Amino acid sequence: MDTNAPVAEPVDERPTRRPDRRHAKSAPASGADKTDAEAHAGSEPDRSNHKQSGNLFGSIKRHPVIACIVLLFVLLIAAGALLWWLHARNYEWTDDAYIDARTVTVAAEIAGRITDVSVTDNQPVEAGAVLLRIDDSDYQASLKQAQAGIVAAQAEINNVQAQAEAQNAKIDAAQKQVAQAQAALEFAKAEDQRNRELLAKGTTTQQQAEQAASTLRQDQAGLDTATANAAATTSELQVLEAQRKSAEAKLQQARATEDQAKTALTRTTIVAPLAGRATNITAAKGTYAQPGQVLMMFVPKDIWVKANFKETQLDLMRPGQPVDIAIDAYPDKSFHGRVDSVQAGSGTAFSLLPAENATGNFVKVVQRVPVKIVFDKPPDVYLGPGMSVVPTVTVR
Repeated sequence: MDTNAPVAEPVDERPTRRPDRRHAKSAPASGADKTDAEAHAGSEPDRSNHKQSGNLFGSIKRHPVIACIVLLFVLLIAAGALLWWLHARNYEWTDDAYIDARTVTVAAEIAGRITDVSVTDNQPVEAGAVLLRIDDSDYQASLKQAQAGIVAAQAEINNVQAQAEAQNAKIDAAQKQVAQAQAALEFAKAEDQRNRELLAKGTTTQQQAEQAASTLRQDQAGLDTATANAAATTSELQVLEAQRKSAEAKLQQARATEDQAKTALTRTTIVAPLAGRATNITAAKGTYAQPGQVLMMFVPKDIWVKANFKETQLDLMRPGQPVDIAIDAYPDKSFHGRVDSVQAGSGTAFSLLPAENATGNFVKVVQRVPVKIVFDKPPDVYLGPGMSVVPTVTVR
């Protein structure tokens, strides 16, 4: 064996490791290497975008059915949104609405003890039905007293009329006495004149002439007396006429007292002013009622919806437009009505303490305006003031 022959070196058969890019990035680079790295970094996003676009189109090409379904779904959503907007713009609705009615306060107009309460809570009653009664014994007595006053005044009038008729007869007699005295005086005057002429001629005596003159004076006095008597009799008739007027005034007063007593007597029975329901009853049999004391509340059948719409919802709202009414108490039923009127002013304008925007810092707030909505026909369910509803007005 030749020891001087060259010996072959062992060959490293392990794969050559690529340089670690992380270390390469962290290692300082020369100017040329740095320029190449920046160019490489600048071109990297472009390749990424192209890659993503390619992936998207590639996905569409690979799954065309799914892509069509997604596109159709997007178009359906857009079409649905458009149809919803076109439909919703025809309606205005609000949940700030409730049932309203002009409730009646039933109060006592007279004082007295309650003898009967004919209704119970929430009982439906018709117009004119008896609600309660108050003891009427005192008012019956007052009515009888007024009627007795009428009888007395009428009797006084009749008495005065009878006296007036008798006085008219006296006046006629007095006037006849005046006429008789006047005739006697005329005869006495003529007789006296003749006796004077005869006495001047000497054909009668002085005594006869004096007798004729005396008769003339007596007849003159008789005429004066008859005239005075007739005047006194006539003046008495005027007194009777004044008494008659006084008696007639008493009769009118007695009749007014009777009307007042009848009115008070009718107020002892309190009836329903109109058809509806009696509620919030505080009256009880045996209690003493005072004038003006509230005994119960009465809710009439005539009800409507008071909806407080925002002022921005009133542009197209007009009286007569149809309304669909949803009542919270009856979710499975639908009611229909129409717009009756829009209040001339916002709700705050008629509140107890209206807003004063001219003072302080002003912040614009959308106001609400009450709108009255009436039912097309009376609802066949129980409804009362304050119950919540949601009206939807068709404005187009």
